[in-house]
Amino acid sequence: MIAFVFIVFLICLIIAIPVSISLGIASVLPVICDPSFTVGAKYLIRSMFSGLDSFPLLAVPMFVLSGIIMAKGGISRKLFDVFTYFLGNRTAGMPCAVIVTCLFYGAISGSAPATVAAVGSMTIPILTALGYDVTFSTAIVAVAGGLGVIIPPSIPFIMYGMASGASVSDLFLAGIIPGLMIGLLLMFYSVFYCKKHGEDRVKIQAAVQQLHDKGLFRVLKESFFAILSPVIILGCIYTGVASPTEAAVISVFYALLTSLVVYRTIRLRDLWSILQEAIRTFTPILFILATSTAFSRVLTLMEVPQTVSNFISSNFHSTVLILLVINLFLLVVGMVMDTTPAILILTPILLPVVETLGVNPIHFGVIMVVNLAIGFVTPPIGVNLFVASSLTDLPVMAIAKKALPMIVYFLLALLLITYIPALSLALI
Repeated sequence: MIAFVFIVFLICLIIAIPVSISLGIASVLPVICDPSFTVGAKYLIRSMFSGLDSFPLLAVPMFVLSGIIMAKGGISRKLFDVFTYFLGNRTAGMPCAVIVTCLFYGAISGSAPATVAAVGSMTIPILTALGYDVTFSTAIVAVAGGLGVIIPPSIPFIMYGMASGASVSDLFLAGIIPGLMIGLLLMFYSVFYCKKHGEDRVKIQAAVQQLHDKGLFRVLKESFFAILSPVIILGCIYTGVASPTEAAVISVFYALLTSLVVYRTIRLRDLWSILQEAIRTFTPILFILATSTAFSRVLTLMEVPQTVSNFISSNFHSTVLILLVINLFLLVVGMVMDTTPAILILTPILLPVVETLGVNPIHFGVIMVVNLAIGFVTPPIGVNLFVASSLTDLPVMAIAKKALPMIVYFLLALLLITYIPALSLALI
């Protein structure tokens, strides 16, 4: 029965049935095929509604809305100007400024695709105008955009917290050092690439000089409220002023105030279209969350977590090897499934396995999210690749090929995070 359920679920995904409907079909199969199965339709419906009845879940639509407001308000450009001022004249300074911008914007939006769209739409034309290869420029935004789900606040961390019962605040803290480390590795690769392929220093110095002519005070003044946004969001959480959900609501009001009053980059009449976009973005997540909750409870009743645990413990006897196998499995899942359903489905299955090995649930949450972040830039479902491709009209595979060396650095960071728990737990 277990194998049949998963085979039908995979077939539904392959023939392009939406994930939420595929999960719903897989959830009702045991009831249809086995009348003696203890779960009925009423139980599944109650499970779906209880999955949505969650206070932490409210943070997700709020962070989505906040990210869209800041994208429309041009916050990413303000951030990029500051980092260009300080890094622009160095080797690979402009690509490094893009990576740091993705880090900061990820701390605002909590979403990898949103980071790619907001930062890429602004920085890719700038990089190509300065003489950088358009494929390289697109690839670096696509890969660095994955930092948006590792640097707090992170929507996947919220989902993992719901699925595992782990503290969302602790998960946010745990993502800081891994996110910064991956950012530094990507910057190291950018320096290597630019030394190998060269840069048009004349164009770059002219662009940076325009910012220097403004003066540091004016650049910081123009970007102050943009830089302050992640400080306010995370500061509210870690000073105990607000929970992650309340901080998400604060971020929406801050984004509105900054974009409407301070920068005046959006108008009141734009708010309706922004709300519509936020609803279109979040609604699919809502349906996936509801059906995946029902599916995970069916899997629990079918004793899938125990079956997986017994299989792994009977075939693999080394903690190092078991974690490596789980990483490989998650990497494959990240290639074919979106982050939200992957976390909600796999957390109840894999978490009991790693807990028996003594792995901290917070540490495992970081491992899972980093794995799935790599999935954002790996075909065939790499969302970041498709978002970046839509910005430049480049083929997805061309971007993926250029991104491959950066993915190798991402994988190196994953190994370090997996086998050095202190990287995730040092700040907790």
